[in-house]
Amino acid sequence: MPVSAAETARRRPEPCRRRRWAGRTTKRAIDVVGAVVLLLLVAPVLLAAVIAVRVDTPGSALFRQRRTGWRGKEFQVLKLRTMQVGSEELRAALVVRNEADGRLFKIREDPRVTPVGRWLRRYSLDELPQLANVLMGHMSLVGPRPLPVEDSVFTGDARRRLLVRPGLTGLWQIGGRSDLAWEDALRLDLEYVDTWSVRKDLAILARTLPVVLRGDGAY
Repeated sequence: MPVSAAETARRRPEPCRRRRWAGRTTKRAIDVVGAVVLLLLVAPVLLAAVIAVRVDTPGSALFRQRRTGWRGKEFQVLKLRTMQVGSEELRAALVVRNEADGRLFKIREDPRVTPVGRWLRRYSLDELPQLANVLMGHMSLVGPRPLPVEDSVFTGDARRRLLVRPGLTGLWQIGGRSDLAWEDALRLDLEYVDTWSVRKDLAILARTLPVVLRGDGAY
């Protein structure tokens, strides 16, 4: 029996949904396996960094901050502490020195950053604890960077950042990092959301290491 045009239209989306499901499943598998392998590889570096932070300044080696993630769900992002204890309370006094725009806050010579913290930031070692966030499903290895809760009230197209899990790295990180204006960073994030694929994720991961080793746009 011939299939009507209406029936064909109803059936057509099914393969697309299956491909999307298969892609998300593969992405999650890469996240879990990749995070485990990376944690094993960087464990000595991470331990040395934790000790350096504790010796450098008093306080916990880990810094936790609420961020907005997939579908607007909040989670606690993990980082090695790179600033003095109580640095969040000092931010208001430094607003006039902000060198970023939009919803970003960046100061190239931020006085709150500790000596060890400056070194950790240059090579993105402060981000290593977020591999635990990846294992817990809060984040992905690749995706838009998670922004602090108070800076994440997006409207319009910007809300599309929340359609995928935030990532350790992404087009923003390999395309300029802190040197990018907010509008450029947002454009790259939305490009990723609209065109992501497993192949693109692998390409971004491959390009991340050279960027990190050069310290491009990191401060």
